[in-house]
Amino acid sequence: MLSTVVASPQAVWLKPRPLARSPSTFLLLPLLPSRPTLKPLPPEVWAEILQNAFALYSPNGSADDADVAALRTGLLLISKDIHTVALPLFYAHIHVPSLRVLEKLTARLHAADQQWDSIRRIPYSAPGRWIQTLDLSALRLTSPEDALRLDGLLNRISGLVPFMMNLVVSPQLGLSRRALSHLTDRDGASNLRVLRGIQLRTTLRTEEDAFVRLLRACTRLEELDVCGTGVDMAELLTAPDDAFPPPPHFQPLYLPFLRRLSVLSMPTSPTLYALLHSPLPALRHLTLTPYDEQSVPASLVPRFIATHGALLTSLYLHTVKQWPTALFPSPTTLLDTCPSLKHLSLELPLPTLTLSAAQQHNLDILSVARPSAEFLTVLEGLLPKLPSLRFVRARDVKWLRVGMSARALQAGVQGEMQVWKRKLNRRGIQMLDAEWRPATE
Repeated sequence: MLSTVVASPQAVWLKPRPLARSPSTFLLLPLLPSRPTLKPLPPEVWAEILQNAFALYSPNGSADDADVAALRTGLLLISKDIHTVALPLFYAHIHVPSLRVLEKLTARLHAADQQWDSIRRIPYSAPGRWIQTLDLSALRLTSPEDALRLDGLLNRISGLVPFMMNLVVSPQLGLSRRALSHLTDRDGASNLRVLRGIQLRTTLRTEEDAFVRLLRACTRLEELDVCGTGVDMAELLTAPDDAFPPPPHFQPLYLPFLRRLSVLSMPTSPTLYALLHSPLPALRHLTLTPYDEQSVPASLVPRFIATHGALLTSLYLHTVKQWPTALFPSPTTLLDTCPSLKHLSLELPLPTLTLSAAQQHNLDILSVARPSAEFLTVLEGLLPKLPSLRFVRARDVKWLRVGMSARALQAGVQGEMQVWKRKLNRRGIQMLDAEWRPATE
């Protein structure tokens, strides 16, 4: 028996006997209901999707900068509607790998600002107002001419990004006073939330400089990362103990939201002096390079910890590894001056920590640069007063891989870590290495 199928856009009809005098037809009913037409997604949903896509195509991945740029640009070429939503997200987080890219970005922002007129409802031009993060950490300068070019570009671009919240530079760049002044005087300076990689000169001066004026303008700052120039043997080692009297005209900084602060290789500076004498009610995470007052009489680090340590939950003592590396002692009263600490990371030489006789501490994680037998004795004496301690981490040491001989596991610092592991395990404390991994049996 022959049969044919006749299809129409609305229905499908079956004719099982097409040659009959009066052929009959049957309507073919679908087994499943027809799929409804999808509704278009609102722009807010597309913005969320594209934001995750741009975050995935970030320069931090394994792909090189050219591949990342091609992937990010490809998202703008899908359609006109998606281009309208994706363009502000494309400019939201800018990673600058070279001076050539920064020059192109500056020219693009300057040209757009020149074409912007006062009739528009928004006073700031696009795409400058879309930029929220400007990352210059990958820039490498090879000559003084490059430094001069960078300074001029930063002066031109600073006034075109009023809503910039994150500024990341490399400590090797060194921003000039003119660049810092442009960042201070621009519209939207109070919008800055994160400021990283600023290099400042270590000096005994306490007068307000260009960077302190920038901090006065950044009243919503949440994270600050600065790096000094280390110890000046000719100046700091001969400074008297009373070299820093507070001037009567000093006005403290207003940083109510500053929660993370990193000050490396800086025993003293106008910035550290201003932060020392300013209230920091939200400060919870502090990173410092230890400088004791006996070795460096002008050091403000011990007084800074004693002043702002009451509310800290994380204290990280770290010395930048550069030749020659000078290590200075850390305060021994860290547990008393920082009663709210949850994570304490110590630098060499490991201090002989003390704790008041009738006091217990809620420390949860203790990190040491390299374990030693002398500090293990100190730690065992403190363990009855550290009931919440769960992890001890060797910050600069890794466990040997599986398969090494027993003699290798007992030699040198690996043997010391095994001793720490056995003694700490008896008290329910886990020994971790630099990658936060426990020992493999």
